[in-house]
Amino acid sequence: MLNKIKNITKKTIRSKKEDSQYLVALDIGTEFVKVLIARVGEENAEIIGVGRAHQSLSDMQAGAISDITSVVENCDKALSEAERQAGMSVRSAVIGIAGELVKGTTITVKIKRNNPKKPIDIDEIEKIIRLVQERAQDKAKQQLSWELGGKDIEVRLVNSALVGIDIDGYPVTNPVGFQGKDVVVQLFAAFAPMIHIGAIERTAQQLDLDLMAVAAEPFAVARSVIGDDPNASMSAILMDVGGGTTDIAVINDGGVQGTKMFGIGGRAYTKSIEKELSVDFIDAEKFKLSLANNTSPAQKKPAIEAALQKTLNVWISGVELALSEFPKLDHLPNRIFLCGGGSSLDMLIEELEESKWYRQLPFTKQPIIQYIKPSQVVGIVDKTGLVNDHTYITALGLIRVGLDTLDQSNNTETNSIRERLDRILRT
Repeated sequence: MLNKIKNITKKTIRSKKEDSQYLVALDIGTEFVKVLIARVGEENAEIIGVGRAHQSLSDMQAGAISDITSVVENCDKALSEAERQAGMSVRSAVIGIAGELVKGTTITVKIKRNNPKKPIDIDEIEKIIRLVQERAQDKAKQQLSWELGGKDIEVRLVNSALVGIDIDGYPVTNPVGFQGKDVVVQLFAAFAPMIHIGAIERTAQQLDLDLMAVAAEPFAVARSVIGDDPNASMSAILMDVGGGTTDIAVINDGGVQGTKMFGIGGRAYTKSIEKELSVDFIDAEKFKLSLANNTSPAQKKPAIEAALQKTLNVWISGVELALSEFPKLDHLPNRIFLCGGGSSLDMLIEELEESKWYRQLPFTKQPIIQYIKPSQVVGIVDKTGLVNDHTYITALGLIRVGLDTLDQSNNTETNSIRERLDRILRT
């Protein structure tokens, strides 16, 4: 009953201060819930509120919500903290979704036109994109069914982005007005199981938030560094190492080629210490963190490092496997950008920089490893001074997705074909 009264009170407060030009980003991580409140201006978005709350061990499973009631309580704490700092309550929210069952892939579809001499118009492009999205969804369902031993599972499209269009072998950025027989469309699409999306929708409902968008978190990270430039030619590998999963996105010439996720994150390292040193999880976490600030007990440091190395070996194998599943690329980008709390482990950075893990993959030279800095996120400025490291990049990416969604809703009529294509992809 108390929770019910609390939710009603919160709803009353938030409904009084609704403003469509403010956004909430809710990054529901395995270890922490992070909340950002942004004020949207003409040139950029300003972060004016930040909140964070710790999650219990049973709240999340492999990056997905497993205890809605507990997660809602944690989100409410983080949201209230951000609202106090911002001095207002905001309802329009973007929530991230992650986990091993979230599938992001680039699919290529070739369509033969019945009338090659007829100029292509926007309606025809929309029909082609819808067809490609449907085929991508079928592919995602087949992959999940195979992974789950034949179980049929419902999925929903959460994000899509145009990678490229060719007409009769000629690449175009704007297909409208061209003639041709064969249209080849490359489209990135991310899908999530309905059960996971339902948990997020229920969480938003309990928090009295208007859910603008659900975003696959590696896609959100990619959006954070690509921004609005239609001519962006960035090529990089983005790795978001969270508490429960590692999410990887590959960007080539400004387009998202695909995303991969596997279930090893920061908590796996803690559990390895817990097992090898026969301590409880809380003490194991303290031992792990002690390596970062050089406070490890001298007599235990070798055992801690040995335990971490076992998990690190498995993690690096997961990275190799994930990156080997991009056969359509002639070579992988040689820049790797890291974010997420799990990437703060010094041993992880050293492994990526110093070992030869990359030699069996199509890199042209040894990858350069660096963190994504909040200052690199396009079009978002932090006014709080609290968004100061790589652990907030995913939340900033969710703000970026929110800006995309606002742009879509605020520009219902436009002369820009590119904007119309973007709106088709986001609906």
